[in-house]
Amino acid sequence: MKEEQENQVRQEQFKSDEHLANTSGAEKEAHEADQHAASEHDHDDEDESLDLTKAPAEEETWLSHWPLLTALLILIVMLTLEYGFKYQPPFPVNLIIFLIAFGLAGYNVLAMAWRKAKHFDFFNEFFLMSVATIGAFSIGSYSEGVAVMVFYSIGEWFQDAAVNKAKKSIKALLDIRPDKVTVMRGGKPTETDPKTVKVDEVIQVKAGEKVALDGELYSDAASFNTAALTGESKPDTKRKGEKVLAGMINLDKVSEVQVKALFKDSKLSQILEMVQDATARKSQTQLFISRFAKIYTPIVFALALLVCFAPYFFTDPYNFHQWFYRALVFLVISCPCALVVSIPLGYFGGIGLASRNGILFKGSNFLDVMTKINTVIMDKTGTLTKGVFKVQEVVTENFDKNELIRTAAAIEANSTHPIAKAVVEYAGQQEGQLKAENVEEISGHGLKGTVNGKTVLAGNAKLLKKFNISYPADVDNLVDTVVVLAVDDKYAGYITIADEIKEDAKEAIERMHALKLQTVMLSGDKQAVVDKVAKALGIDKAFGDLLPDGKVEKVQGFKNAGSRIAFVGDGVNDAPVVALADAGIAMGGLGSDATIETADIVIQNDQPSKLTSAIEIGRITKRIVWQNITIAMVVKVIVLVLGAGGVANLWEAVIADVGVALLAILNAVRIQRMTLHE
Repeated sequence: MKEEQENQVRQEQFKSDEHLANTSGAEKEAHEADQHAASEHDHDDEDESLDLTKAPAEEETWLSHWPLLTALLILIVMLTLEYGFKYQPPFPVNLIIFLIAFGLAGYNVLAMAWRKAKHFDFFNEFFLMSVATIGAFSIGSYSEGVAVMVFYSIGEWFQDAAVNKAKKSIKALLDIRPDKVTVMRGGKPTETDPKTVKVDEVIQVKAGEKVALDGELYSDAASFNTAALTGESKPDTKRKGEKVLAGMINLDKVSEVQVKALFKDSKLSQILEMVQDATARKSQTQLFISRFAKIYTPIVFALALLVCFAPYFFTDPYNFHQWFYRALVFLVISCPCALVVSIPLGYFGGIGLASRNGILFKGSNFLDVMTKINTVIMDKTGTLTKGVFKVQEVVTENFDKNELIRTAAAIEANSTHPIAKAVVEYAGQQEGQLKAENVEEISGHGLKGTVNGKTVLAGNAKLLKKFNISYPADVDNLVDTVVVLAVDDKYAGYITIADEIKEDAKEAIERMHALKLQTVMLSGDKQAVVDKVAKALGIDKAFGDLLPDGKVEKVQGFKNAGSRIAFVGDGVNDAPVVALADAGIAMGGLGSDATIETADIVIQNDQPSKLTSAIEIGRITKRIVWQNITIAMVVKVIVLVLGAGGVANLWEAVIADVGVALLAILNAVRIQRMTLHE
C-alpha cells in the first residue's frame, strides 16, 4: 500500500510539472519557489534542478527565445551606434531603448528575484543579478546593465539546455516501457494497457516489439535484444519456459509470453524506479556545494557593501560612483551558478553513463564511494562463476541411484539455489517424480523434509554433522560441490555438482589488481572448491565454509582493519553483507530481489568486469566535478580581486561569469559522451 501511495504521489508530481515543460529555468524555479514556500520553509540540502519526476522541456527552437534574442539585437545595434559611428541617442530615448532590452532579457530573472524576496530569500543568484543590473542603470551604465542581464540569461538558456539533455538521456530509459500490449483473451488478440494484464495471461509480442511484462516464453523459441536491461545488444535466444523480461525486444517472429509478474512488479519497473530515485541521493560534494552556496552568497553581498562603503573611511576624496560600480562588478562575478548547476549535472551524467553500460547507481553519493574503494570482496557462486551447475556424479550407499536422485529432487525443488536447480534438472531426465512435504531450510546447511513418509536431509556435510549422522571421510576431500543426502538418519549417498567460471572473471580480477585493489572471495562452499577457483582467477584471499554470519564477520574484520570495501553478491544470504559494505553491489540478472533491493549498485548483466567499470565511472565523474570546482573558484577569485581593485569592469565580469558557467557545463556534459575502457 505504501509503495502504491508513493508511486501515485510521484505521478501526480510529474503531471503538475508538465505545464512547465516549455518555460525557462527562471519560470520553473519561480513556480517551485511558490510551491515550496506554501508547504514549508527552505529545505537546505535540496536541489531539484535535476529531478526526473519533472518533465524535461520539449525540443526548443531559436524562435521560442525571441525576447532574449531581440534584447541581444538591440544591444548590438546600440553598441554599434555608440562605438562604430560615435553616435548615442539623446536622453531619455537611449534610456527607453535600453529599458526595453532590459525588460525583454530579464523579465524572468526579475520575476524570480521578486518571488523569492517575498519569502525573504534575498541571497540567491536571481536577486544578486537584479541588484547588479538595476544598480548599473542607477549610475547611468545602461549598456553594461543590459549586457549583464542579456549574457546572464543566455547562460541560463544554455544551462537549461544542458540539464534537459541530461534528463532526456535517462528519460529515454524511462520511456522504454510499452504503453500498449497485445493479450490473448478468448483465443483472440486484444490490445490493452499493460497495467491491466494479470499473472498467467498470455501476451503476444510482434517482431521488433518490446516485451511489456515479465514472464516465460510460451512459444518454442525466440531471440531477443536485451540492451535495455543489460547494456549488451547481442541477441539472446530463449527456449520455451525460459524467463523473458520486460524491455527486451523481440528480434524475429511473432512470439507469445506467459505473464509471471504484474506491470508494477516487473524487473524493468524496478530498474527504472532505481534510476529515477538515484538523483535524490546526493553525493557529499553536492551537499557541500549546496551548503557552500547558501553561505557564500550572503558573504558576497556583505563584501560588496564593504567594497562600496569601506573606502569612505580610507580614501580622500571618496567617489561613491566609482566604488558603487566596483561593488556591482563584485556582485556579478560572484554568482555561484557555475557551481550550483554544473556539479549536480556532472553526477547526473555519471549516473547516465553507468546506466548505458548496464550499471545502476542508486545515488550519486555511491559514485564518490567507488572512488575510495581499496578492497573488493566477492561471493563465488553467481558472481565469479556462472551459477549454472551440472550434475557430474551420483554415488549411493545401500540406496537405489534412481530413487536417490528423485528423492533429492523432491527436496531441492523447494529451493531457488542454482545447485538445487541443477539437481532438479538432472532428475527431470529420470522416470517418475516424488513430492516433498514439510520442507524447511536450515540456513547455511541445506534442506530438511519428508518424502514418502521418510525424513530426508539434503545439503552440505555440515548438515549431517549437525544431526550427528556419520558419513565416509572421503566425502570431505571431494573438490567439486557436493550435495550429501541422509534418509531416516542414515547416510544415503552424495551428488557432485560443478560450476563454471564466468568468461570475464579472470579479466575482472586482473583489472582490479591494475587499479591496486585487494581482491577477496567469500563462499559457503568447501574450502577446497574455493581455493581451486581463487587459484584459477588469481584472487588474493579466499575463505570457504562460511555461513551467512561468517561472511558478515569476515567483512567486518576487513572494515575494522581500515579497508574501504565493495562487496559483490547475488544470493539472499548475501543481503546482510551487501548492506554492511561501504558499497554493496548486486548481480542483477541472477541476483535475488532481496540482494538487489539492499544493494547500492546493481550490475544488470552479471559480468564481473563491470565492477571496474563502476569504479572507472566514479573516478571520471569525481575528476570532472573537481575540475569544474577548481576552474570556477580560481577564475572567480581572480576577477573578484580585479573588480574590487577597479581593473575589471562589468563587461569583463559578466563575460567571465557566463564563460566559466558554460565551460563547466560543457565539461560536465562531456561525461555523457564518454566511452569506457573495455
